[in-house]
Amino acid sequence: MSIRPSIRLSIRPSGPGRPQRSAYLFLSPWLLGAGLLTVGPMAASLWLSFTDYDLFDSPKWVGLRNYRTMFTSDDHFWNALWTTVRFVAIAVPIQLALALGVALLLAGGTRKSKPHRGLGFYRSAFYAPSLLGASVSVALVWRAMFGGGGAFVRVLGWFGIHTGSWIDQPQYALYSLVALAVWQFGAPMVIFLAGLKQIPADLYEAAELDGAGPIRRFAAVTVPMLSPVILFNLVLDMIHAFQSFTGAFVISSGRGGPSDSTLLYTLYLYQRGFVDFRMGYASAMAWVLLLAIAAVTTVLFRTARGWVFYAGESR
Repeated sequence: MSIRPSIRLSIRPSGPGRPQRSAYLFLSPWLLGAGLLTVGPMAASLWLSFTDYDLFDSPKWVGLRNYRTMFTSDDHFWNALWTTVRFVAIAVPIQLALALGVALLLAGGTRKSKPHRGLGFYRSAFYAPSLLGASVSVALVWRAMFGGGGAFVRVLGWFGIHTGSWIDQPQYALYSLVALAVWQFGAPMVIFLAGLKQIPADLYEAAELDGAGPIRRFAAVTVPMLSPVILFNLVLDMIHAFQSFTGAFVISSGRGGPSDSTLLYTLYLYQRGFVDFRMGYASAMAWVLLLAIAAVTTVLFRTARGWVFYAGESR
């Protein structure tokens, strides 16, 4: 007679709320950081936007006075808003067009040809300016290039175009900021490259068999298939353009001149908050900017239904 030891495994079932508690435990560092560094400051700035606060005295509740002053009697506010709208409307389309054009050149040639040598180097070289970001050092170099006697001004002089210092003339100053923004097109270029790699080669072959030339294939295949990526880059670049600050601050020495031609919205917000110490007014401006960006983003997503194509979607 043999005796076999019996082993009984007991699995303790977890309670219905145990997985949720574990999830919140792992999420707690992020939730704590979001509450202390994002949600809390946003709530404080919303409350300060209804107060008169100068950093030295206690905030005094003034209701909607900051907003009424902003929209009815502050001419600099409207100048800064108009300058920012012009900057976004010029810089973003040019940056996206340049990023897409370079991405097409660096996509590795046609589908049937082998990738050209050195493409990795060129991709890295075009992306490098985006790594620098909107740093003070880059803005200082830009100021020297577009200032009197700068490299850019001298190159124009070689072709008989004598404009003088761009940063000292109202009709040219804003375009120096546009050039700085457009120069850093590396991030959307990389995203466009990834999107181009996802377009099926069969679509290009079918279009070519139908007699479509390069321009027709670009308009009928590349643009529709790349439209979700275009929307993504458009939204991101638009938000970043509205938040531009460092270039305008350095090039204009913090004044937004000449004649408010480089007075971007964020620079004027900085002046009201950290120069005039009107923190309540600056907080109100920050919330107006947030609402403006949200409104423009909403419009982009609503209008995207008519031009953005998703694979597998029936129209």
